[in-house]
Amino acid sequence: MIKTADLMEQRAAILDRMNAAHKSDDNAAFEAAETELRNLDAKLDRQKKIDAAERVEIGKPINGDVKLDSEIRSKFSLSRAVAGAAGLGVDWGFEREMQAELATRAGRKPQGVFIPTEIFEQRVLTTSAASEIVSTDHRPDQYINALVASSVVRGLGARVLNGLTGNISIPRETDSPAIGWVAENAALSSDDADFDAVTMSPKHAGALSEWSRNMVIQSSPDVEMLLRGMLARNLALAIDLASIKGGGSNEPTGVLATSGIATQAYADSLFDTTAEMIAKCDVANVGTARRSFLTANSIKKIAMKQLDGNNLPVGVPAIFHNESVTFSNQAPEDLGVGTDETALIYADWSELLIGIWSEIDILVNPFESTAYSKGNISIRAMATVDVALRHKPAFVSATGVDATAALALPAVV
Repeated sequence: MIKTADLMEQRAAILDRMNAAHKSDDNAAFEAAETELRNLDAKLDRQKKIDAAERVEIGKPINGDVKLDSEIRSKFSLSRAVAGAAGLGVDWGFEREMQAELATRAGRKPQGVFIPTEIFEQRVLTTSAASEIVSTDHRPDQYINALVASSVVRGLGARVLNGLTGNISIPRETDSPAIGWVAENAALSSDDADFDAVTMSPKHAGALSEWSRNMVIQSSPDVEMLLRGMLARNLALAIDLASIKGGGSNEPTGVLATSGIATQAYADSLFDTTAEMIAKCDVANVGTARRSFLTANSIKKIAMKQLDGNNLPVGVPAIFHNESVTFSNQAPEDLGVGTDETALIYADWSELLIGIWSEIDILVNPFESTAYSKGNISIRAMATVDVALRHKPAFVSATGVDATAALALPAVV
């Protein structure tokens, strides 16, 4: 694959030919090289656009050689896999055959059955009342979703690395050789580049739940979508929370728990604080393509109530200096010890890495005492992920943001 550096070398060679033709007054050679340069510049411009898109790409896999194609993705049934693993009378031959392929991708054997993450890559209905879907008096396609927060970090631009195996170490340049000016015949000072690594290792998340026997043996597409939705939604929210904060026992270390990210003490008002946060990213040469604020809905209420010197609303965009901002209940509001300190983060979110190992591992137990007495099935779902930051200065966290006291702060003039 042609890289930008290769095209730049070709361009330099063409310029040398143009200079040589100019010096020799060879008009034909000059025009030929000029035409070649225009064509190369067009190709170089396209390549730069591709490079820019790749830098902010969401969900780019680094181990995607073995990928379920669209046909397999559409054929794999979560409900059949669960019912088959529970020993129910269903035809789950395809799902069973796929276990060898999924085990190869995961680099290990499943404890129960593997569920390929590809089947969750679609918009699905979700519900917290799955036991109701077995009745013919109900409409599975019209079920009402539970009121839960929406996951946010992927939409903000986090890079998702799928299909990982083993611990991951990504080299990172921390310092480049210094450039010095010297007199003629003077020696340059020696200076080496410095490197470290961004590391990621598997962290496990999971849940125990109970599904009804009738639900998992039904062949309705709506039932299949509901089952997928339960796992996809809850897993996404768990990864989301760990990405934003994390750092707890056995959790990935998220943005707010990462030592060394930039911080900004609360300064008089939201307006001043957000300005200082933006400036810190500017000074640190942080990319602008995926910069955005993330904070809680309680801060949105405060921003909407801020007044100017004429006692008129300033407006949320002005408070955040017309930068993109996302308000979410996923943003913590209990960061301080004994205080109501609320998360306020400004970052280039493409610098956040979310690593996903293997597939979702589901262990089905139809003999668990509580479930067995009702003819139901106990389900244990496990996923393996980790979170890392490519560059810590790309994340600025405001400290001392107290949503309960912020209304008493000075108005923005």
